[in-house]
Amino acid sequence: MSHPYIPNSVERVKREMLSYIGVSSIEELYASIPEEIRFKGRMNLPEPLRSEYELYRHMREILSKNVSCEDYLCFKGGGTWPHYVPAICDEIAGRAEFLTAYAGDPYEDHGRWQALFEFESLMAELVDMDVVTVPIYSWGHAAGTAMRMAHRINGRREVLIPRTISPERFLVVNNYVDPALKLIKVDYDKESGIMDIEDLKRKISRETAAVYFENPSYLGFIETGGKEICEIAHEMGAVCIVGVDPSSLGVLEPPSHYGADITVGDLQPLGIHMNFGGGLGGFLATRDEEEFVREIPYRIFGLAKTVKEGEYGFGDVLFERTSFEKREKAKEFVGTAAASHGIIAAVYLSLLGPKGMRELGEAILQRSAYAMKALSSIGLKAPKFKAPHFKEFVVEFPGRKSVEEINKELLKERIFGGIDLRKHFPELGNSALYCFTEVHTKEDIDRLVDALRRILG
Repeated sequence: MSHPYIPNSVERVKREMLSYIGVSSIEELYASIPEEIRFKGRMNLPEPLRSEYELYRHMREILSKNVSCEDYLCFKGGGTWPHYVPAICDEIAGRAEFLTAYAGDPYEDHGRWQALFEFESLMAELVDMDVVTVPIYSWGHAAGTAMRMAHRINGRREVLIPRTISPERFLVVNNYVDPALKLIKVDYDKESGIMDIEDLKRKISRETAAVYFENPSYLGFIETGGKEICEIAHEMGAVCIVGVDPSSLGVLEPPSHYGADITVGDLQPLGIHMNFGGGLGGFLATRDEEEFVREIPYRIFGLAKTVKEGEYGFGDVLFERTSFEKREKAKEFVGTAAASHGIIAAVYLSLLGPKGMRELGEAILQRSAYAMKALSSIGLKAPKFKAPHFKEFVVEFPGRKSVEEINKELLKERIFGGIDLRKHFPELGNSALYCFTEVHTKEDIDRLVDALRRILG
């Protein structure tokens, strides 16, 4: 059956294509795929829709089944957080010169190059480092790249990472660095949540390429021992890499102030919609030192004088180090990036400025503190860890109802509850990770607390 919106689906066209490449059937093309992993049934696809209007209605019916955080209160975080997106971010992102621009060269694409240069400059000021790359896919992607950079700098093959790392981010990083690097998890203090320094000292060695930790951590607490961790890494000749949530940097010290050689993180809190778990854009920052800059595989845009007095242009910095130039001799290969997210982040940072970022951080801290107090008032352990927190914290639920059951009950109240931690952190018991940002009002938090009080009896 041919489909009007699937190219080359007409049977006659299929036969012509098979004849041209010299095979009698599509099955011949799949001969190398083992029989046991082939799908034998018939795919559950609707019959072809003959008009564009029918297709439009069909898609609207499917999409109407989705429930977003515009419809329900959302207290989930863990790597994609509910933040307010100013209208101007969407306005600029939707402009044709940014929305549809895929690639270009410095001599023809001045606006996009300048926008990305401004993004790098603003991020460099936020993290207080000299060099920032164009945005890449995610925090995990950036962390994996930073670890590979460390490996190329010192030739070592082990990286120490916190046991409290995001499970999803761990999978991304592990996939990216394998087989060049072995990831070794460092335990955490069961009372405070912060990294166990004695376990770090036991596991670090002359084989350690880098020590990586996150601040704030996936479980929400602030790693107060950051300076000591960086010092231990440097004493052993290892690179120190810190992952950071940029929305915290209006109130917390940037990692460069306590010893980070490379800072990575995600741009999603800076004006980018969650998009059903998406909207990610990793960044990587480091010092203006040749041994670090030459190991960055991503594009960096710089500013240079032109032949005309007082005029400046924008272009690639050390382009010869990238896979675009080195091709088959490249250290890492990169392709399509998340440049549009960088432009949005630049708009967001320009709009807020230093004072606005501080106000954002303070607003989040105030809401988190109120939520801790309110949740504790109904008998919950909130937070579970004693270390200070930023916008997320672990809530421990007593009684017989599991987090899964509680979250199902919360859905009836039009509330998305916290992330169930039992699968990846069974030692935390019946616990969930809750997130509170500037979008949550006092009334929202009270509504959550009242709902939990009813559910828990």
